[in-house]
Amino acid sequence: MKRTRTAVAVAMAFSAPAWADHQLGEDNTARMLGTITVPGGRPTSLPTQIPTVIEGTTREQIEATVNATDAEDALKYLPSLVVRKRYIGDFNHAVLATRASGTGNSARSMVYADGIPLSNLLGNGATFAPRWGMVSPEEIERVDVLYGPFSAAYPGNSVGAVVDYVTRMPTQFEAHIKLGGAYSQFDQYDSHSSPSADQLDMSLGGRNGDWSWWLSASRTHSKGQALTFGNRLLSTGTVGNAGVPVTGAVLDLNPGNQPWWLVGGATIYDTTQEQAKLKLAYDFTPTVRATYVLGAWNNSTYGAVDSYLRDRNGLPVYGGRVNIGGRVYNLDSPSPALAPTQNDLTHTMQGLSVKSHTGGVFDWEVSGSLYDYAKDTLRTPIVPTSPGAAQSTPYWLPLGTPTTLLGAPGRTTDMDGTGWNTLKLAGTWRPTGSAEGVGAHVVDFGVQQDTAKLRTQVSNTGDWFSGPALTPFSQFNGNTRLQSLYAQDTWRFAPDWKTTLGLRFEEWKAYGGQLGNATTLLDFRERKDSDISPKAAIAWQANGDWLLKASVGRAVRYPTVSELYQGQILGNTIVNTNPLLKPEKSWTTELTAERDTRNWGVDGLVRATLFFERTQDALYSQTSANNITTIQNVDAIHTKGLELAANGYDVGIKGLDLGGSLTLADSEITANTGFPASVGKQQPRVPRVRAALLATYRPDARWSYSLGARYSGKQYGTLDNSDPNGATYTGFSKYFVADIRVRYQIDRQWSAAVGIDNLNDNKYWAFHPYPQRTFVAELKFDL
Repeated sequence: MKRTRTAVAVAMAFSAPAWADHQLGEDNTARMLGTITVPGGRPTSLPTQIPTVIEGTTREQIEATVNATDAEDALKYLPSLVVRKRYIGDFNHAVLATRASGTGNSARSMVYADGIPLSNLLGNGATFAPRWGMVSPEEIERVDVLYGPFSAAYPGNSVGAVVDYVTRMPTQFEAHIKLGGAYSQFDQYDSHSSPSADQLDMSLGGRNGDWSWWLSASRTHSKGQALTFGNRLLSTGTVGNAGVPVTGAVLDLNPGNQPWWLVGGATIYDTTQEQAKLKLAYDFTPTVRATYVLGAWNNSTYGAVDSYLRDRNGLPVYGGRVNIGGRVYNLDSPSPALAPTQNDLTHTMQGLSVKSHTGGVFDWEVSGSLYDYAKDTLRTPIVPTSPGAAQSTPYWLPLGTPTTLLGAPGRTTDMDGTGWNTLKLAGTWRPTGSAEGVGAHVVDFGVQQDTAKLRTQVSNTGDWFSGPALTPFSQFNGNTRLQSLYAQDTWRFAPDWKTTLGLRFEEWKAYGGQLGNATTLLDFRERKDSDISPKAAIAWQANGDWLLKASVGRAVRYPTVSELYQGQILGNTIVNTNPLLKPEKSWTTELTAERDTRNWGVDGLVRATLFFERTQDALYSQTSANNITTIQNVDAIHTKGLELAANGYDVGIKGLDLGGSLTLADSEITANTGFPASVGKQQPRVPRVRAALLATYRPDARWSYSLGARYSGKQYGTLDNSDPNGATYTGFSKYFVADIRVRYQIDRQWSAAVGIDNLNDNKYWAFHPYPQRTFVAELKFDL
């Protein structure tokens, strides 16, 4: 198959800068004015006219260069982006980090699939990861990323980045099937396992007259490594001879360099995921199309445990009072050191849109989406009031198989009724009938409503693994609604100049907040707020080689339901929460220079971007002066940095493509009245250095070889940077990992690939351990 370069920035090699009107084909068309033009295929939902930084990759590039076992793997080598993926099929912690936002700030980026939001804005943190499982790697046509809050079409959650997955829609009959597998070895403390995964993806689609359709299904079964480790600080043990003497505990240092005992591995996930999707499109006219998407995602996860401790008879010990090295520890209090979990969920996604795409004076769009937690249940055991001596046969542990239990009591967390929905009416007006030519305007405008609702009911049950909910334990409900008006005008006011000016008005409402315990359900007061966010960008084509751009935008990130209403009830009063949290308000600026390198003798692109962000009232969990830990506003965080990105084709020899990026960031907490010790410290989970490099060699039309490398510098997990030891459980470490992939096109229909992720077997952490060296293989048939 002939390798083509006729593409835009979003269809360039990994880490390629976004060049305007980028039609780098056989005619060597110039790249002009920072505008992205998408030739053919399904259009991105991103506002492509804005002269700012947009990056991306295509299905062909993903197949050649990435061992993509999950949808988020497509982002692996894009500049400044990191996904905290802990194992294949990570459904609840794979959070996206961007230039000035760490993996604890999930609400500061937006992820879409064909314009339908996958971002989980019910909360902000590791457990509110985007619903990546709604997209299979095999259905991805292209991924586009808009950096920063520079489009008025998106809410303040876009302050970090906007990611849009464009999935396949066929023009003729086609069918695909892929078998994949992965295998690794995991060794950490005294946990030794063999994580693995097997995958099956199937899809078919076609076009019949005015109808086009796509059906896909996928199944992934994975076994992960230990993600949590039961521990007790050495200093908390009571000197004495009480408790059951045990051996096997591993002595290590925690992130604060305090000695602690690791007593076992837990959250050893066995996960089965199933995804199915139907997409239908109907062309009313050659320029008006209706599209309907229905997706379903099932996930069943059992989190097992593995105790390191052994009693005198060599039997494993899981709970109770134990004696380690002459000190007594209670493994059940204040919380269990080792306990299993069971999580079962079924989520559905629907989207309906009707769009015109005349490219003439006026185009319009009406769209809506619904994401529903049809079923979402988490089960955990509870510790008996008086556990007594050490437990060699624990009250909660499955006997033989996970379905044969001791009938231990527990709790269920039911999130039925949780979800979000959107509605958008939008238009594009081109007064001159064209987006090109001096004096041309492209005016985008729209009305949007985004609603999120959280329903959480925790109940007691007589059998934690399969018993029904019996009596209430706690309850947590709430809603947020964001109604927005926006408009932005992209104007080519001179032959070599283009600018975009935008304004977004938002009215936010939080309502229906409730917090309950076993006997009391209390209501929060309704809240309203509103803000205006201006945006501006400008590009100057200095000459045929150089393009200069500047962007500035304000973003208001309102508190999520869980940030507002978390807390507890004492008597008849809600405490340890602040339903009056202020929204985050950020000003972000970019200055970019892009260079076409063909006159340097290399067919490629280079980009340098200076970025600055000032955030007021950042939302973080912190401990106040009265020793209460809750969500609070951090007064001010300032970030400044430099992002370099480059790529080249046929570098040195024909078929060798190189791409890479380097991000330098200095993100400092400059004011924080609630926690003065954090002032002058580095923002958590934002390292000073990130880098990525990808080399791809295609000696002919059948073979492709790729070698990638990723680096992240030292980072902290606490506001006051009191966790300098990142190479341990709950720490955040620096890392350098290399990945390889080899793909072979056997014939027109069959292809195969093998690869290794984390080739150098680096042991690194982001609170939990990342996967160690992993071998990947796949076989694919395309009709």
